[in-house]
Amino acid sequence: MLDKIRVVLVGTSHPGNIGGAARAMKNMGLSRLVLVAPEDFPSGEAVARASGATDVLDAAQVVDTLEEALVGCTLVVGTSARDRRIPWPLLDPRECGVASCEQAAAGGEVALVFGREYAGLTNEELQRCQYHVHIPSNPEFSSLNLAAAVQVLAYEVRMAWLTAQNLPSKVEKLETTAMLNSQAATADELESFYGHLRRVLVMIGFLDPQKPRHLMTRLRRLYGRSAVSKLEMNILRGILTETEKAVRGEPHKQGKSDV
Repeated sequence: MLDKIRVVLVGTSHPGNIGGAARAMKNMGLSRLVLVAPEDFPSGEAVARASGATDVLDAAQVVDTLEEALVGCTLVVGTSARDRRIPWPLLDPRECGVASCEQAAAGGEVALVFGREYAGLTNEELQRCQYHVHIPSNPEFSSLNLAAAVQVLAYEVRMAWLTAQNLPSKVEKLETTAMLNSQAATADELESFYGHLRRVLVMIGFLDPQKPRHLMTRLRRLYGRSAVSKLEMNILRGILTETEKAVRGEPHKQGKSDV
């Protein structure tokens, strides 16, 4: 699906921005870059700023006009940083991501069009776009670097694609892992752990049993607030057991960091 979405940069003056845009695209799984009349390309600076996304640069299509860049496209969205005198269908970045993925999933070709660093897209160029997209940046400092604007829209495309594919985002994966590990330790397991922890702290000289002060009370509060799971409890108990062995000079296990 993502291979049906192209990023079109019109009249880019700084080659570093082309490289930065290529990097932003590759970060989000996009690979089709079309350059309309770039002022300086190919360029070593573009390669340097691409930071490993040189395959995107190498495959970039260079054309003379926006019309050539849009051949075959069924959805064209142009970025616009300002209000226009003629009202035009307007999307926010999230809506743009969803619309792009829906069109690509239906077999269409999509173009996300970005204008010149200093002036954006002309009115004539914007009129070639079915939709305009506006990134709602801080009105007191609204100008985005070209590569940053590409990153914003590429991110929204990726999130829409993940949703469409029913693929979990990294956050959702972490939440799933957390659910799997969320079976809470029981009260008796916690008490057994606290007893074990106290023994080890005394053994290593961190806790003076004659003058315990409030150390164990504070540790109970700490672990109680953490809602320790059974898996986490097993890890903690394992650490304590290996600490005891180390203090006694007994052989202890290696490589437990992958639990």
